[in-house]
Amino acid sequence: MTDGIDATQPLWFYDFVSPFTYLLLEQHDKWPGFPFVFTPVLLNELQQHWGQRPAYGVPAKRVYAYRHALFRAEQLGIPFKMPPAHPFDSIKPLLLAVAAKADVQCVREIFRFIWREGRDPSTDEGFAALCERVGLPDGPELIQREETLAQLNRNTKDAIELGVFGVPTFWLNDQLFWGEDALPMVLYCARTPNWLESREVKRISSLPSGLKV
Repeated sequence: MTDGIDATQPLWFYDFVSPFTYLLLEQHDKWPGFPFVFTPVLLNELQQHWGQRPAYGVPAKRVYAYRHALFRAEQLGIPFKMPPAHPFDSIKPLLLAVAAKADVQCVREIFRFIWREGRDPSTDEGFAALCERVGLPDGPELIQREETLAQLNRNTKDAIELGVFGVPTFWLNDQLFWGEDALPMVLYCARTPNWLESREVKRISSLPSGLKV
């Protein structure tokens, strides 16, 4: 039995493979004061659904993304250390978050294990250490439960139905806000929600494509 996403609530979609999601979470004290529901999803599944090529699939873009993440961390004063290899398989920590019904503190601790300490959560040794870190030594057993994977897949499916195409993504007032650099826009729209109903926003939101698809 899985629980569907309640889109009437403010949501925050994440995958531990994303350094920019870590950087955004480290700015949690700046977020709008809404009770965001932390929702783990499979980034690869989102990208495959929308026909996107991952950044790491383009060599020059991969290098740029890592440099940009490091630059943003230094600019924001956030401790940052890349894990030993990237991309890595994030399924284990995602399943752990699902099984634990992880709140902000637990999710932050998992992100910090990976992106502050530079640890690999995909190996048996690394995952065992992560489980101990978050107080779930039975994590290797928890993630084997069929309902845990089913819930992660349900999260991802429901996120796609909302139009989610990447992480990190806020869902607020029936609108998507994607990326670490979207925080100012989220804050502005939280204070001034009618901006999204303005004439120019509506115009550009419904522009036709100038190319034949």
